[in-house]
Amino acid sequence: MTYDTIIIGGGIAGLQAAIQLGRYSAHQVLVIDAAQGRSSLCRSYHNILGWPDGISGEELRARGKLQAARAGVEFVSDKVLRASKRAGLFYLEGSGGTKYTAKTLLLATGIMDRFPELPGLRETLGRSVYVCPDCDGYEIQDRSTVLIGSGISGLNMAFILRQRTPHLTYINHEKNALSPKQRDHLEAQGIIYIEEAIARLESGEDGMIRGVTLENGRTVSAERGFIAMGGNSVHSELAEQLGVELHKNRHIEANRRSLMTNVEGVWAAGDVAVHAEQATVAMGDGAIAAIWIHKTLQKMKQTVPLHLS
Repeated sequence: MTYDTIIIGGGIAGLQAAIQLGRYSAHQVLVIDAAQGRSSLCRSYHNILGWPDGISGEELRARGKLQAARAGVEFVSDKVLRASKRAGLFYLEGSGGTKYTAKTLLLATGIMDRFPELPGLRETLGRSVYVCPDCDGYEIQDRSTVLIGSGISGLNMAFILRQRTPHLTYINHEKNALSPKQRDHLEAQGIIYIEEAIARLESGEDGMIRGVTLENGRTVSAERGFIAMGGNSVHSELAEQLGVELHKNRHIEANRRSLMTNVEGVWAAGDVAVHAEQATVAMGDGAIAAIWIHKTLQKMKQTVPLHLS
């Protein structure tokens, strides 16, 4: 079967696009989802309209999938490994060898932050430990905060977070050394600097961080946490296979108005595209891309109009 649109990625951007396309009641739409990504890890988004007390990524995805399915969108669990374009159609191959064909393609494959594998970390993500200062800087306002970072990535985040709280400790978990001048800058800002590996995060049953225990046995208390390890994975491999233009940081370049890439029939939405990496932005991206995909499909399906005399 040839679908009108295949959406690769069932995260926030992909699901919002699926809902929009499904509600046109005019297209065969398939979402291929590997059930991974940032939103699958976040325990609670606090900056989304209508959810002042937060909503988990898991619940948001479940609700979005149900909403899209009610509009006629199909879903399959798979990971697309290969993508190509021939004679105006897109050919995909999944991890088990399953083949898929589509007239248009939306890449919503996202990114994945690099996290240290620490006991107690995943339970706190999105509840009291964060990665995005634009999304969740509000949550640490004037609170004692521990920044789990690595080298320069952690340094840069420390200066951003210092605008929110004077009670900040930067723990250079990977011990990527800073220069004496950089350490002086931290001290001048009142940021405590520790160059030591972390053994585990301490938290309550509510997922709220209480502090971290270092490998040397020392405990650092904290009410909130942030992560800035650097080296995040951008899932743009399929885009590269299709000849889509990538930014220098491997995010996908797309038209700012339509979100279509340089390859006709391929759109990009969400964190994998070049923009701020936020769930709310991903929703907007998904809707915009879907609208333009719909316009393109409508043109493909147009027949010669009847002229009544």
